Amino acid sequence: MHLVLHREIPDCDTLAREWNELVSKTENPEVFYTYEWACAVSRAYRDCITPLLVLAYEQKSLVGVAALGTDKAEKETFFLAGTTADYCDFVSPPDLRQELVVRVLSGLRKLGLPMLVLANLPVDSTTADLLQPSALRKYNVFSQPAFQCSQVSLRTAEQRTSVQYSIRHKREARYLKALAAKMPISVDRLRSWEQIAEALPSFSMAHIARMLSVGRVSHLASPQRIAFLAELAKLLSMRGWLTLNQLRAGDCPIAWLYTFQFARHWSFYQMTFDCNFSEYSPGSGLRLKVIEEACESADTDFVDLGLGREHHKQRWATATRETINVTLAKSKVTCLRAAARYHAAAAIKSAPRLEQFVRRVLGRPSMGNLPA
Repeated sequence: MHLVLHREIPDCDTLAREWNELVSKTENPEVFYTYEWACAVSRAYRDCITPLLVLAYEQKSLVGVAALGTDKAEKETFFLAGTTADYCDFVSPPDLRQELVVRVLSGLRKLGLPMLVLANLPVDSTTADLLQPSALRKYNVFSQPAFQCSQVSLRTAEQRTSVQYSIRHKREARYLKALAAKMPISVDRLRSWEQIAEALPSFSMAHIARMLSVGRVSHLASPQRIAFLAELAKLLSMRGWLTLNQLRAGDCPIAWLYTFQFARHWSFYQMTFDCNFSEYSPGSGLRLKVIEEACESADTDFVDLGLGREHHKQRWATATRETINVTLAKSKVTCLRAAARYHAAAAIKSAPRLEQFVRRVLGRPSMGNLPA
């Protein structure tokens, strides 16, 4: 295995095809691992992130991808998709993962990059087992819990029937019925870039307003995040991997939900709703409608409800998937600082009043799991 380093994501159809074929060979393929996702991040965040793309080859065949990035000062290296993706990982067949990880870490040391932060690494990934302190001699390692992601399993006829029965008896169905008694409701499934581009301004404004209504700052207040969603929609819609679901009351859009369809499962991503209709829980109602649609798809094994342990997700969940954040550093002090930050944040989260005070002082969103 030999490595080739790029400081950008090459615009190359052959690389895109080979990269995505590798994604399909991972133990748990995710849209977040694809060439398109890496391109969207690199284009939207070019002012603050420099890609560090490592391609691994055996002879002329691509066998591994490490889509990493660095800050402009090159003090920290991280998964390129780390702040945008629900899951991040090295891309390779499982049997080649150890060699890929070892060679990438060796290459980072030779480049003089002092710290690698791997966010949202799935616990069930082959990579997670390789990044244990006992397995790494030249790095200090600190690992911490990140998120639990709720999932709805649809792998058997019994599971589908159970979910469909549950849908009919959820309170969200009653809310939708009450709204439908006042005005017609419908769901638009926007799949082309042109359709999604038309809906993005309303979606963004609704997300910002919703977060402000609960004292938080929406990440869509950032022009970079808006640019990222636009780039992502352009690229994924061409592949047929993205649907922006839009709930309408009469002619008025009142809720939106980004959904990825990839490798026999659906992933919920960004969701928001018009606060003027909050009494009808339109966001939850739209989520219910999309799960109902997934139940009718024979090509869907499960629905991933996304990062976070919000109550509405736990009510639906029939399974969960955990992620971790792993810090690898040459300096032991760096790992100790990461551990201190983690434990301090955990202590603040355990005291809601203190967390609210800290958020007001810093002007930042909650340290907990933000709703999408």
